[in-house]
Amino acid sequence: MRHNKHHASLGVTREHRESMLANLAASLIKHGRIQTTLAKARALRPFIEKIITKAKHASVATEKSAALHLHRLAMSDVRDEAAVTLLFSEKVAQFANRAGGYTRIYKLGARRISDAAELALIEFVAAEDTGYKKSKGRKSAKRKKSAAKVEAPAEAVVETEAAPETPVASDAPAAPAEGEAQS
Repeated sequence: MRHNKHHASLGVTREHRESMLANLAASLIKHGRIQTTLAKARALRPFIEKIITKAKHASVATEKSAALHLHRLAMSDVRDEAAVTLLFSEKVAQFANRAGGYTRIYKLGARRISDAAELALIEFVAAEDTGYKKSKGRKSAKRKKSAAKVEAPAEAVVETEAAPETPVASDAPAAPAEGEAQS
């Protein structure tokens, strides 16, 4: 069976993919923001977020052996001692109050000249960043209108039943009743 086998293959072997993700993660930790292809950025996001979670657990670990174990696990994934040390000692404080979502991917809208791969920017999210707010643009206005249309007929029925009927006066002569002859 092939349960839990989904991952971005990126068109390379497993060993190459692990090395590539380790190098991308080390660069992201050192620089805070890197430009790469969209596919690599999407593959890097879960990889680096698991490393950051290990660093967070190590920072709150009560035993030194538990923190050391997590540090070694991160080293086995990233394989860059300077980057892992920087993450575990300095950058982990940046993510202390965040419950996930440590990275953000921006599509650059440009394509690489050599192979036309879509480019993206992946960066760490700042500690005080709360994320994007719901837009009050065109889509939300459409939703409000459609919700009003669904509710409007029900409200109109309630209003007409509650209001007494008043005859409407008009300047035109009244139509003759049935059975009366028209002259």
